[in-house]
Amino acid sequence: MTEQAIIAGCLHNDSAAQRELYNRFSPKMLSVCYRFAQSREDAEDMLQEGFIKVFTQIHTFQNKGAFEGWIRRIVVHTCINFLKKNKKFNERVDLDYATMVEVREETIPSIMQARQIIECIRLLPIGYRTVLNLYAMEGYSHKEIGMMLDIEESTSRSQYTRAKSMLETILVKKKIIEVPKEDFHWLAAYKK
Repeated sequence: MTEQAIIAGCLHNDSAAQRELYNRFSPKMLSVCYRFAQSREDAEDMLQEGFIKVFTQIHTFQNKGAFEGWIRRIVVHTCINFLKKNKKFNERVDLDYATMVEVREETIPSIMQARQIIECIRLLPIGYRTVLNLYAMEGYSHKEIGMMLDIEESTSRSQYTRAKSMLETILVKKKIIEVPKEDFHWLAAYKK
């Protein structure tokens, strides 16, 4: 079934078209949800809510841009709303610490198995994980993230910086990346 046939069928509440849309896009969208979720059950709930919105809002798709991108935006916003509803991202950031963190982006490998990355990202506190996903994976600006999460733009930047630092630490501990050659100790830099 072509994408246009799926869309046309969904517009007429055709269950075969809806099933095809779900089967085609749910695996990718579940991985998006899984990056935001605390558990597999939360991810599945987010996915279900997201597809309900896709089916009820499909009439708003205007064939501008990719259909998958349209679905992804709905799913991402559903994940954010799920987290907001459950107040799961309201963790505080030590701003003094976040401004002193040195992040070496070259230490984060460019190619890793997706499952390893997701598992490591899921170890981050939910607030950091949410900002990291929105900024690095979904491409939102810190200003947009601030508006979506009802936080300051500077808080989004701080959480992103802290998330990258924590992710680097996790990757090193799990021996996915090597310890950086130069040892950077944030406390020493903070005292200077």
